[in-house]
Amino acid sequence: MKFTPAKPITSDPTLGRGMELALVTLVFLGLGYGFDRWLGTQPVFIIAFVLLALVGQFAKMYYEYDATMRIHEQQRSEAASSSSRGTGR
Repeated sequence: MKFTPAKPITSDPTLGRGMELALVTLVFLGLGYGFDRWLGTQPVFIIAFVLLALVGQFAKMYYEYDATMRIHEQQRSEAASSSSRGTGR
C-alpha cells in the first residue's frame, strides 16, 4: 500500500528565498574569486560581486514583499467593502 498524504506537502516561500539568497551569494563569490585569480587582483572582485549579489537580492526581496503587501491590502479592502455591503451599513 502506498502512503499518500491528504494534503500536498509544501514548504514556506521564505525557505526558498533564504536558499536563493545563500546560493546566489555563493555563485557571485565564486565568480569574484575566479576573476580575482585570473586578473591577479586580490579581493577586489570578490567584494564587488558579493556586494552586488546582496544588494540585488535585498532589492528583489523588497519589491516582492511590496507586491505581496499590495495584493493583501487590496484583498482586505475588497473583503471589508463586501462585508459592509452585506450587513446593510
